[in-house]
Amino acid sequence: MAVVFFVAAAGLFVSIIVTSLFGSANVGPLDVVSTIMRHVGLGGIAPAPPLPKLLDALIWESRFPRVLLAAGVGAALAVSGAVLQAITRNPLADPYLLGVSSGASTGAVVVLLLGIVSGVSLSTGAFVGGMAAFGLLLLLLGGGRVSSPSRVVLTGMLVYWFFSAVTSLVLMVSGDANSTRGFTYWLLGTLAGARWEGVTVTVVIILIGVLAILFFAPALDAFTFGWDSAAALGVNVTAVRVWLMVLTSIITAAAVSASGAIGFIGLLIPHAVRILAGPMHRCLLPLSAIVGAIFLIWVDTFARTAFSPQELPAGVVTALLGAPVFALILKRLET
Repeated sequence: MAVVFFVAAAGLFVSIIVTSLFGSANVGPLDVVSTIMRHVGLGGIAPAPPLPKLLDALIWESRFPRVLLAAGVGAALAVSGAVLQAITRNPLADPYLLGVSSGASTGAVVVLLLGIVSGVSLSTGAFVGGMAAFGLLLLLLGGGRVSSPSRVVLTGMLVYWFFSAVTSLVLMVSGDANSTRGFTYWLLGTLAGARWEGVTVTVVIILIGVLAILFFAPALDAFTFGWDSAAALGVNVTAVRVWLMVLTSIITAAAVSASGAIGFIGLLIPHAVRILAGPMHRCLLPLSAIVGAIFLIWVDTFARTAFSPQELPAGVVTALLGAPVFALILKRLET
């Protein structure tokens, strides 16, 4: 298993460097590494001379933060999917099961079209909306005190459709053609707006949330046998369930606020990793984070370069790739 982790971590590092090469301006891998090293204070040991200011800014201010954001969002969605599949014992659970993405969409559209609070960015509005949706979910669940996983799933769907209806209402009442088109593009999932200020906050939130979730790996192993079995093994089911739902909602809201709702990652990646590493969450969670990061990095690179200068929403590409791959995984699981 150590070999698998080493290969996955090396693959993530290589993916970050290699995908930073793709774009309209051609630069070499040593130039990318040297530029990054100079900006983090390691210029004295950089393997290549400085690039012109324009190319330096292109790598450091445009490509690199976008790649890092893709890694963070991919990791957050993959880990959230793995956690919710264990909590609900539902193999079709994904990060948007709790209605967070729908709430984030409502928050984004309220800021974008209504402008109720001046100076609030679309990402901030989306994050607040996502957490508001989760707050409503907890309220409807009585603070998380429920007796069955199906209740969580059904309540999450209720919250999802409620906030979807609010989003549609705001679009219908206040939206014009241009604003509706722009919001729809964001809603499909795109990393085009990656800037250091927002990327730093998003990645830090996701990193802290994922690390906190890792401490619950033994409890998640117990959840796979059912809530009653987990309680018999000494797990405080209600407290652990609430903490995990809070953590997954926070990292999902952070991911959606930065990139829109990118589908299939949280559903597909945990199943793929289980085939490679088994169901134990001490391996499943970190590997899902790494593989999810690699997957979205390459998906976003394809989305921004395949039809250049036009850019595809990353969510469209994940759906096109994810549907047939998930079908193959299901076929393998049946055999």
